Amino acid sequence: MSTPTVSTGATSTGTTTVTGNGTMLAVRTVAANTLDYVEVARPTAGTGEALVRIDHVALCGTDLHIFEDDYASELPLVQGHELAGTVVAVGPGVDTLVAGDRVAVDPLIPCGECGACREGRGNVCGRLVVFGCYCDGGLAEFLAVSAVRLHRLPAGMPSELGAIAEPVSISLQAVSRGRAAAGETVLVLGAGPIGLLATLALRDLGCTVITADTIPGRLELARDFGAHHTLLIDPAAPFPTDELDAALPDTAADGPQLVLEATGVPASLTNAVTAVAPAGRVVQVGISVRPTAFPLNLLPFKEIDLLGSRNSQGLIPQALELIARHPDTVRGLITHRFGVRELATAFATMHDAGQRVGKILIDMPTGGRS
Repeated sequence: MSTPTVSTGATSTGTTTVTGNGTMLAVRTVAANTLDYVEVARPTAGTGEALVRIDHVALCGTDLHIFEDDYASELPLVQGHELAGTVVAVGPGVDTLVAGDRVAVDPLIPCGECGACREGRGNVCGRLVVFGCYCDGGLAEFLAVSAVRLHRLPAGMPSELGAIAEPVSISLQAVSRGRAAAGETVLVLGAGPIGLLATLALRDLGCTVITADTIPGRLELARDFGAHHTLLIDPAAPFPTDELDAALPDTAADGPQLVLEATGVPASLTNAVTAVAPAGRVVQVGISVRPTAFPLNLLPFKEIDLLGSRNSQGLIPQALELIARHPDTVRGLITHRFGVRELATAFATMHDAGQRVGKILIDMPTGGRS
């Protein structure tokens, strides 16, 4: 990644941004590796909306791709789709929220009219808009959001954990798509944030969880997230391995009933369909544009259910409940924390393959630490 370009268009004093009356600080990605700190008009809450002061934004791989202009987003763009904040005002017609409520934001805005939306699957709406990806998002001091996309944080939950609700909901979507059930054995391929959060959700559900990765340090964290067994994969070696066979309980002697593929590496999907038990399910949640290949007869001979998983079907409330049950574990996913003025450094940290990065949290100027 080339050295980021940062332009400052607003005045900063310490960690508090000074903006004019009726304006706010926003950070725009204007070109590849180029940020512009600007003062823009502060939004107001329209009918059915609430005005949210953004306290924290978490970053994920999609954010890095957008920053490097390697994504379908159109620049310039205010990024930030994993976010939590505090309601400061509500518009006409809102009676579910009041000023002072701390909320997590569901960033998905489906059209509500297409076939997928009519089936209750707006997470794959063909005209889906996502805050911070296809329209301006949370790397600004305030954001006007439809009240139906705001979810009050459980009592005592800090806003910093509320910002993790969106990736938790993605993991829950994958678990739901796979129809995971208590007592089943599940193999999770990939111990990045989504794989780790899926591991936590599966353990919480009562599954036996085997989490695999190519990086030993990630497997240490997987054990913290509840993996019963961890498996170090050698990409050059055949799969499944004797170690996987040894980890399988008697109830899954023919293989795990469910495999979640959370890396997006094409060869990992081959591993998934090879390892899964006959009549099992494979869920692909990792994303890649690269093609994959595996023996086609594996699907009919084992009668595998091969499923995709994208975003979540309104699972932010369930995500907050899971976080509330395991706050210390989820907090362990946050490996780095930066102020919004250090955003370029945050992206450089994500890009550095030598860094052990879980989730990076951005503290917004009016939110601070919570």
